Amino acid sequence: MVPGRGTGCLLRLTSPISFWGGVDPVAGAIVDPRHPQYGASIAGTVLAIPSTVGSSSSSAIMLELIREGRAPAAMLLGEVDAILALGVVVAQELDYTPIPIVEVAMSALDRFPDGALVEVGGAGEIRMAPSGQG
Repeated sequence: MVPGRGTGCLLRLTSPISFWGGVDPVAGAIVDPRHPQYGASIAGTVLAIPSTVGSSSSSAIMLELIREGRAPAAMLLGEVDAILALGVVVAQELDYTPIPIVEVAMSALDRFPDGALVEVGGAGEIRMAPSGQG
């Protein structure tokens, strides 16, 4: 969806999330108390999300996460979310460092343990990162 490279520890969300009201754009944390990963930081992670709960404001939250330096290093989405990707594209247009967003079947991540250091390559490939990166 959005090309690029990113490396971070895999954070696999177990349920969909709304970025609007569900993620604090300054802290980079999940703030929806009903979400199973409530309190987890998404900053610097390779964030795997089965799907998002739509809101046209999610692009603004993504832009703020990038501006604040609290965005994930990369995002892996089970379902396309063009609005969320728009926030990354706008960030790039404003000369912020964009993050890659890749659509992937969540089952394709089964080979990676939670918290594994994962690298997303420029062509959207996903692999374990060599030790010492991150």
